[in-house]
Amino acid sequence: GAGGETTAGTLTFVVYFLTQHPNVLQRLRQEILDVVGPSNLPTYDDIKQMKYLRAVLNETLRLYPPVPWNMRYAVKDGILPNSEPDGKPWFIPAGASVSYSVHCMHRRKDYWGPDAEEFDPDRFLDERLHKYLTPNPFIFLPFNAGPRICLGQQFAYNEMSFFLVKLLQTFEDISFERDAFEPNALPPAEWAKFPGRKGKEKFWPRHI
Repeated sequence: GAGGETTAGTLTFVVYFLTQHPNVLQRLRQEILDVVGPSNLPTYDDIKQMKYLRAVLNETLRLYPPVPWNMRYAVKDGILPNSEPDGKPWFIPAGASVSYSVHCMHRRKDYWGPDAEEFDPDRFLDERLHKYLTPNPFIFLPFNAGPRICLGQQFAYNEMSFFLVKLLQTFEDISFERDAFEPNALPPAEWAKFPGRKGKEKFWPRHI
């Protein structure tokens, strides 16, 4: 469901990033030990206090948003501004669908800076936060935004935070070991050579 696959997928990417960035792992673990301790259960106030934990989650959600593409429908005629130089505004008629790629928006260098493709949780803590995100909060949309923002946003943050606290209380190091996979758990090598079915579909979004 909405609260299962998205949370599990995000945590998978978080753990992967921690294996690739041991300095981030150690800094995050130290924050957890300082705030929560080596074995205590985190409280809601503990989770709010751990700024680096939230930054790690946000940076993972930025690079790998659980909903990478989304769509909205116009309930009435409207005009959208065009940010291109000398660009004319966009007219959106009632009933039209407007799709956008959260994945692409989260990696745009004009939105996030020249290091937009890099994993760096500090961008949510240092001067880059106030340079890019604070004046334009709609560039960060892992839970969408506006009046229809995901109702489970805070629950998801709490759930992921609790998992990471218990994980890093238990383990001081995490590594990515390719050899740990069972041979039959990996996709067969010959699959990479398949051309695919090259199918074409047509679909029409249902208008509200």
